[in-house]
Order: sequence, then C-alpha cells, then structure tokens
Amino acid sequence: MDISDLASKVIGDLGDKKRWRQYKTRSKQLPPNYRTAVEAFERYLMYGGTGGGGVAMFDDLIDLFEQSAADEIPIREVVGGDPVGFIETFARNYQEDSWLNRERARLNSAIERAAAEGK
Repeated sequence: MDISDLASKVIGDLGDKKRWRQYKTRSKQLPPNYRTAVEAFERYLMYGGTGGGGVAMFDDLIDLFEQSAADEIPIREVVGGDPVGFIETFARNYQEDSWLNRERARLNSAIERAAAEGK
C-alpha cells in the first residue's frame, strides 16, 4: 500500500471532500424554499441510509434544484406529491455500486448455493 492509498483510507478522498464542500456552498446559495427542500432530502439520504450514491448523487440533486429555481419551477412540480418516493427513486439511480446492493447480491448468491447444495 503506497502513501496515497493510506492517506485515502485515513482521511478519505480529498476530491470528494472538496466536491462536498462545493455542494454545501451551492446549496446555501439557493432561494430559501429550495434550500429547505434540498436540506430535507440531504438529511433523509444521510440518515435513511439511502445515500449510497456518493457525492455524484448530491451534485446532481443540487443541479436539479438550481435549475428548477432558475426556471422558477415550483418545488411540488419538481418532486411531485410524494417527496419520499421522489428521493428514493432519485437515489436508486446511484445505488448500482452501493455496498447494500453488493450485499443483496451476495445474499441472493448464498441462498442459491444453499438451495443447490440441498438437492
């Protein structure tokens, strides 16, 4: 393991940290109602465990809300009547490589092997 690998394990990816700080700065520049919505989605993704998409997901989320604010699209038109459904569908697009999906695949594989061994 070289020093950059070690540093990445200890302090994390510096590029991602920089992108996260940029995301937070951008979210603070949104009009108050859009900022409130983004902060609520961020909190849900962080605490709900559905934030497996990394910084790219938050970059796209802020892009969506910046554009919506610029075009004066009402928040309800952006997210619809089911904010939870909206953000879970949004996050699902970023979870292909998430740890949870890998564990789901591992579980399915183990059960298939167990079933095959029982025949």
